[in-house]
Amino acid sequence: MGQQGAAEVVASIGLVDDPALQQYVERIGLALARRSERPNLPWSFRVVDDPVPNAFALPGGPIFVTRGLLALMQNEAELASVLGHEIAHVTARHSVRQISRQQAAQLGLVFGAVFSPQVAQYGELLGQGLQLAFLKYGRDDEREADDVGFRYALAQNYDVREMDDVFEQLRRVGEASGASPVPSWLSTHPDPGERVERTRARAAQITQPLDALRTNTDAFMERMNGLVYGENPRQGYFDGNRFFHPELRFQFALPAGWRAQNTPQAVIAMSAEQDAMLQLTLAGRGSPEDAARQFLSQQGIRAGQPTQLTVNGIPAIASYFEAQQQQQIVQGMVAFLSYGGNTYQLVGYAPQGRFQARDAAIRASIGSFAPLTDAAALARQPDRLRSMRLTTATTPAQLARQSTVNAATLALLNQVDSENTPIPAGRTVKTVVRGSTR
Repeated sequence: MGQQGAAEVVASIGLVDDPALQQYVERIGLALARRSERPNLPWSFRVVDDPVPNAFALPGGPIFVTRGLLALMQNEAELASVLGHEIAHVTARHSVRQISRQQAAQLGLVFGAVFSPQVAQYGELLGQGLQLAFLKYGRDDEREADDVGFRYALAQNYDVREMDDVFEQLRRVGEASGASPVPSWLSTHPDPGERVERTRARAAQITQPLDALRTNTDAFMERMNGLVYGENPRQGYFDGNRFFHPELRFQFALPAGWRAQNTPQAVIAMSAEQDAMLQLTLAGRGSPEDAARQFLSQQGIRAGQPTQLTVNGIPAIASYFEAQQQQQIVQGMVAFLSYGGNTYQLVGYAPQGRFQARDAAIRASIGSFAPLTDAAALARQPDRLRSMRLTTATTPAQLARQSTVNAATLALLNQVDSENTPIPAGRTVKTVVRGSTR
C-alpha cells in the first residue's frame, strides 16, 4: 500500500524538479532512518511540488515533505526534526493501527497528513479510481512521533532546540491565513503551543554538550536559493475565472463562482452549490474521435449522438451522456479537443435532474478553450526564494522593497517577530524574487 501510494503521490501532486535538492533531503532522511528501529525498510524521502506547508509518511517507508514547508525552515536541524517525526510514524506503525482489514480492502491507498490537514484537498481532486483516506493520528501518536523524532535527530547531533521553531511557524501560518487559533484538527493533533513547550522541555534535559550540536544553516540556505515559492504559474494558473497554461499554451474559462483546483493531473472546478463538476485532463495523443469512442463505450455509460465541431479553430468532438455513479445517475457533456499535439478531455456533469440548470455554463466553458497567445501570460514566471547574507542590519520591511511578497511574509519566512524587527548583519536571510531559473 505504501509503494502504491508513493506512486500515486508522484503522479498526482508531482515532485520538485531539482535533483540536487532531492538528493540533499534523501541523504538527511536516510541517515536518520538507518539509525532507527527499522533501518532496513525501503525508505525514500522526496520533496513534493506543493506550496502548502506539510509533511506526511506512507506505510512502509515513503516520506514526503512539501516545498512549502521547506520555505518556512531556516536550517538543516529543523528539516531533520520534521523527517525524524515522519520516520517515527512509520517505525511506530501508527498508520497500521488506523487501518482495519476491511478499510484496507476498500481503500487501496492510505496515507496520513501529519503536519497540515490542508493537503487532504487532494483527496477529492485526484484522478478516477484513486481513493485516499487521510488518517488522523491521535494526540498520543503525534506526541510519540514528536518524542521519537526528537531522539532520532539528536542521535545525528542535530540541534534539536530548533524543532520548536517548526511548530511555531505552522501556528503563524494558520493565524496569517485567517485560521482559528484553535485548529479544527485539535481533536487529533496536539496544539502547536503545547508542542513548542514539550520540545523546549525535552531540550532542557539534554546532557551532551550543546556546542557539539549542528544546524548546518549554510548548507540548507544554499539549497533553498532559487526554490519556487508559492504557486508555479508555469504549471497553469488562474486569473479570475480564467485558467492559463503557459507551457501547454492554452486557456479556458470556468463558470463564474465555481471553486477550482489545479493539479498536475487535472483542472477541476465545482459549482458553489456543490452539485456540478467540470474537469480538464489530458486524453493522450490519439484523435478526438478515438478518445470519444473509448470514453463513451465504457460500461455504465449511455452516450448521446457525438457531434463534430470546431472550438476557436480547434477540431473537437462532443457528446452528452448519462452514467451510473454509485447510487445515482449523473448526466453530463464531454468534449475532446486536439491541440498542440495533445488531445484534451473536458467533461462537466451533475446529478440527474440538476444537469439541465448547469448545461449552458458547462457548454460555455468547453467553448472557451482556446490557444494562449498573450505574450505576458506566456512569459509568466514563478516567484523564487533567494538566500543572501546581510552586510548590515535589515528589517523585513526593508527587504520587501525589492521583493515580490510583503514584509509580513518575509518576517514569516525568516522567523522574526514582525516586519520591523531588525535582522542582524551576517545572518543569511530569504527573500522572494521573480525569476525563470534556479
